[in-house]
Amino acid sequence: MRHAAILIAGLVLGAGPVLAFEAPDAVAALPRTPAEAARVAAVTASPEEFAVAETYEARSGGAGSVADAGAGAFSHANAALPEALRLDFELGRAMFEKLWVSAPASTKASDGLGPLYNARSCAACHVNDGRGRPPSGPDDKPLALTLHLAVPAEPMAAMSGVHGWQPTAPDPRYGAQLQTFATAGLTAEGRLRVTWDAQEVRLADGKTHSLRKPVIAVDDLAHGPFTPEIMTSPRIAPPMIGLGLLEAIPAADILAREDPDDADGDGISGRANIVWSPAHGDPILGRFGLKAGSATVAHQSAKAFANDIGVSSPAFPAPSGDCTPAQTLCRTAPHGDTDARGDEIDAEGLAITVLYAANLAVPARRDVNDPEVLRGKALFHGAGCAGCHTPKHVTHRVEDAPHRSFQLIWPYTDLLLHDMGPGLADGFTEGRATGQEWRTPPLWGIGLTAAVSGETSFLHDGRARSLLEAILWHGGEAQAARDAVAAMEKADREALIRFLESL
Repeated sequence: MRHAAILIAGLVLGAGPVLAFEAPDAVAALPRTPAEAARVAAVTASPEEFAVAETYEARSGGAGSVADAGAGAFSHANAALPEALRLDFELGRAMFEKLWVSAPASTKASDGLGPLYNARSCAACHVNDGRGRPPSGPDDKPLALTLHLAVPAEPMAAMSGVHGWQPTAPDPRYGAQLQTFATAGLTAEGRLRVTWDAQEVRLADGKTHSLRKPVIAVDDLAHGPFTPEIMTSPRIAPPMIGLGLLEAIPAADILAREDPDDADGDGISGRANIVWSPAHGDPILGRFGLKAGSATVAHQSAKAFANDIGVSSPAFPAPSGDCTPAQTLCRTAPHGDTDARGDEIDAEGLAITVLYAANLAVPARRDVNDPEVLRGKALFHGAGCAGCHTPKHVTHRVEDAPHRSFQLIWPYTDLLLHDMGPGLADGFTEGRATGQEWRTPPLWGIGLTAAVSGETSFLHDGRARSLLEAILWHGGEAQAARDAVAAMEKADREALIRFLESL
């Protein structure tokens, strides 16, 4: 698979130690000329009027956008993907959908599940390549909701120059993630039980709205209680679209939006997460994950294979997955790394899976010139939502990836960390991200959530059942924007939601 190998090679760069403001790009790219930089500045400027849609606004994913608003809207290849990569993309889809089995098995290409795991396939959590859903009640198994674990750790010398970086390590008994399933002969690490606390919020027009917050309990812990300093974070699987385009946004463009001390006085003080990249051997800008804890699509994918499915790869070679030294039965259980492949998913298999994940297309916008959508867009900007949900970016000129190169895209994110207040806090630190900070999630495709996933569940733990609920949970740096929406008349709120549903 020559083309898949090129993709992985393009994600690995060599660079010396860097400070946060010097974080390197995740992809090999050509520098912009001064003329190109001027064009980018002009095309990404905020609109001055909202009477008509902006040029190319309907093409959320640039030239690779696809026109589909149905259940399969998130499952198409980037429309500009070269024909030579189409077969690799479909092979990657097969890897993404593959059901892994425990070893030993006659199906050597698919054994290696677990021994502890959360799901048997990537697609089991990312429904139709979209977001997962939280459990509806205490008896509903939380397949797409995982509990991330960490404890404070000793400082890492290579990260000493990164201001605000907080060292953590997996829990010594349970690892980086609580696995709720186990292969035959073993016991799952524990069982998640989710109940919901409800609270009423009154809006300025007198209407009340019910919000809910998950209460997570862990039953039947197999190896004793958590360590006292444990940090936990419940998270649902996010949508998969446009990852390769986000990876191609220049690091300099993202870092230019940092304002950690709120020097401009707008109440927004976004900052980049800087994480250790094993592939680069350096600190690098974090882009992926709910707290931007991974730098590349490749690393995020390999980490999911290891922690979610228990499948080893060249990036995470431990055949026992997330099993810790305290879990001796798991460490000595049969694994799927005894055949010619070596790792349970080899470099070629991982590469085509990454190619698939990096090249899932973004659906085109709908109704961009509808008057109500345009009015909602003006309200979105007027409320200050665009202060974090940056509408548009222009990607690098990426070597070996013309379909991702110099594209005007509309992801509605700055990829920075923002303090979202105590209401959304999980107390979980990750890289530079504190327990109240979250990466601004992209909004492209958000209006198709119900069509793709069968229901609407938003925010990191799926607590919000509607876009309005998601907005009303915003706090911290987003408090002013949240309050502006809560103060709107019903017709204005509906126009705002109508705009979001068009994304």
